[in-house]
Amino acid sequence: MLRVLIWEFGKLVRLRSVQIGLLAALVLPVLWAFAPGLRAQYGLELVSGWQVPALSLLTGMDFLFPFLTAMAAAEVLGSEVSMGTLKSVLLRPSPRSRLLLAKIIVVLAYPFILLAVSLAGSLVAGLPFGLGSFFGGTGLGAGSFAGVGQLSPAEALLELLRAHALAGVVLWPLSALAMLYAVIFLSTTSAALAAVSTLLLMRLLIAFPALQPFLLTSYLDLYIRPAAVGLGLPLLIIYTVGFAVLALLIFERKDI
Repeated sequence: MLRVLIWEFGKLVRLRSVQIGLLAALVLPVLWAFAPGLRAQYGLELVSGWQVPALSLLTGMDFLFPFLTAMAAAEVLGSEVSMGTLKSVLLRPSPRSRLLLAKIIVVLAYPFILLAVSLAGSLVAGLPFGLGSFFGGTGLGAGSFAGVGQLSPAEALLELLRAHALAGVVLWPLSALAMLYAVIFLSTTSAALAAVSTLLLMRLLIAFPALQPFLLTSYLDLYIRPAAVGLGLPLLIIYTVGFAVLALLIFERKDI
């Protein structure tokens, strides 16, 4: 299994959508740090480099990171279908489920890789503003950007790591859903569009208050709502496991 995982990770980093996504995650924080128009939207004047990651995460999680995650998850399987290599891989004396499980593990790891690159790029972009102690907040902890007093570098880093880890879990169900659609449609474009469309449809269902606590989209901002972790985190994991299990069951019976 380990060899299959290494193989799949190697294929992941060679995907065009992944390379573009990682480049965007690395470069875009520079815009958040130095574009006055973007900062004006938040009514914020940066006082520390520790605040740059929040701008990248808040704006990226609105659409960019979910889209990049869905696209990469769909392409992990869809690229092999389009190139005709999947059939030859399935001819090997190895269970289909092991191959797809390796792909699922890889696509679930990708959001954390994407967000780690974004965090690294944000901290580099924040160097001109300083990364020492400051009065204010990171934008991802108590008091948002105003904070609750002086914040040390260790405390700021802890807030950023916690928020980015939660954001990665928030993207898990979307990765698993895109993989499920990739198994169903055997197409990168169709799977990615179906996953994003499902996300948009769930956002419309917020008009039904009885459904709201159970909607995936109700917890897309979980990384800045620690109070909702108790309900939101288990629900996100249930969604992820459910989509992944469905993908495995369908893939076992899929005529490819």
